[in-house]
Parts: sequence; C-alpha cells; structure tokens
Amino acid sequence: MRYDKIAGGIFLTRPNRFIARVMMEGKEVTAHVKNTGRCRELLVPGARLLLELSDNPKRKTAASVIGVYKGDRLVNMDSQAPNLAALEWVQAGADGLFGEIYEVRREKTYGNSRFDLYLETESGPWFVEVKGVTLFADGVARFPDAPTERGVKHLEELAACHRDGYGAAVLFVIQTEGMDLFKPNWETHREFGRALHRAGQAGVKILAYDCLVQENGMQLHRPVPVDLNEEA
Repeated sequence: MRYDKIAGGIFLTRPNRFIARVMMEGKEVTAHVKNTGRCRELLVPGARLLLELSDNPKRKTAASVIGVYKGDRLVNMDSQAPNLAALEWVQAGADGLFGEIYEVRREKTYGNSRFDLYLETESGPWFVEVKGVTLFADGVARFPDAPTERGVKHLEELAACHRDGYGAAVLFVIQTEGMDLFKPNWETHREFGRALHRAGQAGVKILAYDCLVQENGMQLHRPVPVDLNEEA
C-alpha cells in the first residue's frame, strides 16, 4: 500500500488520542493521528514523524500522522495500513499458506464479529482477522499495547468458525522490519494471550509477518516466529 503526499514533522504533544501537536516547516500545527492506540513508546517529544497530506477542504486537519522514526528505524503507525497491506498480500497469493485463492472479500460477518478478510480457496472458505503491531523491543514484537476485550472476542469467534468447519486465521502485521519473534503482551493483557493460546489449540492459524516500511508505503515482508508460552 502506498501514500500519495507525505511530509516530515516533529512530534510535540498528543492532547488526546485523535490529534497531535506537530512542528512542520517551522510552524506548530494540529495533525490527525491515524492510530488510537497508546503508542507511548513511539510518540515521544522530539520524535521525527511522517505525515500524510490532504487537500480536502472539509477536513479539520490538513495532515495525518502515519509514521515515526524510533532511532533510525521507521515504524508505520497508520492503523489502516495493516489491513491494506494484508489485502495486497492475500491477493498476491499469501505465500501459498491458504492454497489457491479464488476470491477475496473484506469485512465479512460471522456470528457476532465482522472479520477483516474472507477467502474462498481450494481448501474451502477462510476467515482472517488482521491485527496491526507497533509495540516492540530488542527484536521482539508484542500485541496488544493496551487491553482489548474486542480482540479476545475476535479470537473466540475465530475458534467458533473453525469448529463450524471454516478455516480461521489471525494475522499480526508488525509495522516495521527486522523482528525476530512475536509474543502476546502478557504484562498488558494476560487474557488476550491466553485467548490466543486457546485459539491456536482449537486450530486457528496464528501468523505474524514483519513489513518493509518506506516513507511512501508498506508491504508484508517475511514470516516471524510466534511464541505463545505464557510469561510470569
């Protein structure tokens, strides 16, 4: 997935989860933050930002925060990017993980959940839920960065899909490159980690991929090993 118009900026403050105060070209401006997660380890005063620019006169802000440099590492923090990158990956064959794919649909409902992707494949239909990951340290990516009861519900519904004869998978899209391992964030939301472990035992495919992130776009890159062992 790609962006059309981008610019650089410097992060100042985040008054609420929807906006940030940013220094752009010597002026302090308000920018939309395209991620309602905490992102505290990324949005620190003085951090270099990437912003997507808009010409839409109806918008309250002319720029949206889509990326941040953590040291020399570029991290995409656009919460819409993982779904778009995952869609492109699936349309390109998903590395053969689902066999031949005949049809792809977005936002399909099953039970009480609406999943990001629905695939018709040679092995039957699949539901795939996509989760963007921006929390990492020392080569280990973790999800979530805040408690997510909605995420637990999605995992339980995926397990129900599999019991009813559908293929089911959760895809963690790590929005940076060079990760060695993916783990649940046990410290932040232990129940999510346990729900992920239960889902894996029930037959849900647990996938994690890191991404090639550039200033003008992002694409899935390579699979990252998943460790579901519970931590104290």
